[in-house]
Amino acid sequence: MTAVPAHEDGGRRTGPREQVAAAVGLLDRPLTSYYLVLGCSVMLLALGLTMVLSASSVKQLQETGSAYTLFQKQAMWMAIGLPGMWLASRLPVKTFRALAYPLLLLSVVALAMVLIPGLGRSAGGATRWISLGPLQIQPSEPAKLGLVLWGADLLARKERLGQLTEWRPLLVPLLPGAGVLVLLVMLGNDLGTTLVLLTIFLALLWVVGAPGRLFVGIAGLVCLLVSILIIVEPYRMQRLTGFLDPSGNQLTTNYQGTQGLFAVASGGLFGTGLGEGRAKWDYLPHAETDFIFAIVGEEFGLVGTLVVLGLFGMLTYAGLRIARRVKDPFTRLSAAGATAWLVVQAIVNIGAVIGVLPITGIPLPLVSYGGSALIPTLIALGMLLAFAKREPGARQALSARGPGPVVRALSWLGLARR
Repeated sequence: MTAVPAHEDGGRRTGPREQVAAAVGLLDRPLTSYYLVLGCSVMLLALGLTMVLSASSVKQLQETGSAYTLFQKQAMWMAIGLPGMWLASRLPVKTFRALAYPLLLLSVVALAMVLIPGLGRSAGGATRWISLGPLQIQPSEPAKLGLVLWGADLLARKERLGQLTEWRPLLVPLLPGAGVLVLLVMLGNDLGTTLVLLTIFLALLWVVGAPGRLFVGIAGLVCLLVSILIIVEPYRMQRLTGFLDPSGNQLTTNYQGTQGLFAVASGGLFGTGLGEGRAKWDYLPHAETDFIFAIVGEEFGLVGTLVVLGLFGMLTYAGLRIARRVKDPFTRLSAAGATAWLVVQAIVNIGAVIGVLPITGIPLPLVSYGGSALIPTLIALGMLLAFAKREPGARQALSARGPGPVVRALSWLGLARR
């Protein structure tokens, strides 16, 4: 029997080239960004909740008598953050612009409260939290979202008025406003969050089309500022020298980094298995927060780490796709700023774990334990979902899709609006 060529088989069979073209064509659909953001967020959340339980179970069993203490807290934060994400995904753009200034002001006040003796709480050389009874809040996390919204709104207004052609209207008051946030975070000795805030600031300037010389000058100023922060604080200088000489001080300065590398390396290709890692048995400090990626590498191996990297890569692509395709300046700037925040934070966290960047103590978005970081991150992702609905053809595609599962469930109960 003679084989029928793919092009002569009535279109039922196609060659590899056609299959690749069909797969690439899926990226051109109107709701691609929406589903990528939603899918990657849900998968990273599920992975994070699982890894928080695995990474914290031993220590929590020793300290509280229950292996599920941090797992239950993280699940509670997710139960708060997911409705916030859903609500943000349904808000109009004007609502985000209206929230920009109040959120920035609240962030400044909260960051100032962190510096009040007796109210602020220090750990790991940084003062990041406000203690309100049993509740601890890290104001620098919502400050990131505040800077994204405020900076985007400010630059969008200036672009509409044609005021971005010269450096002074471009930087004032964006530079002083961002400087206040950075200064307050710096006074709390939080270098990691300082880097993320400066990244958001530079991303906004890049997207708005700041002149090359101005951008290079500001970037140089940022590098000088970070260098000063490292030099004036002895423990940061020790971390930097430890990073430059990883073979030394493996029981003191380089202990956490060394144990993190051991955990990742011991995972091999497929890992030791979920819950079977050894690093969490009091070997690796902060396994459920700053170094949770090491536990992923140990228990899921190289395959697990590549899955995490792939999810963040797709999330990056979706965020930049939204920023490129939307027409509204505020939407474009907000999408780019939020994407830069999440991606750079993930890169800095993962880079510290695998030893290619110094340790700065910032969490892995959606995966590490902590409600103060999780809730603003989910709201930012909900904002990206809302913006994805404004891409060309997205509204028509949503209308053609029909009612969602919530509306269908309400209609079954006779509660849907007619």
